[in-house]
Amino acid sequence: MTVLPYLVAGWIFLIGVYGLVTSRDLIHAVGCLAVTQSSTYVLLLAVGYRNGGTAPVFADAPTDSRVVDPVVQALALTDIVVGATVTALLLALVVQLRKRHGTVDPDALSELKG
Repeated sequence: MTVLPYLVAGWIFLIGVYGLVTSRDLIHAVGCLAVTQSSTYVLLLAVGYRNGGTAPVFADAPTDSRVVDPVVQALALTDIVVGATVTALLLALVVQLRKRHGTVDPDALSELKG
């Protein structure tokens, strides 16, 4: 078992968080959040990977063959769908903010401050 996929997932996560922290635009922040969430795809694939494993289709596979975990694959697909939905919702909110306030700069949105 190698730690490379876990390091890649951590690196992608840190790149996304750095983009969120340094973002001066809400659209850029939504994109960085999507990058941050894509690190979970890599992490889930790393958890479910088995060296020499085949697809979990048992119709023609011998009973002693190694297969990858189908639950982790289902979680990765669910994560992708949830990520796309959250990104679309956040972009729709940014569009509404632009229509109402005329800017997508978080510092210029003074009416949202408490």
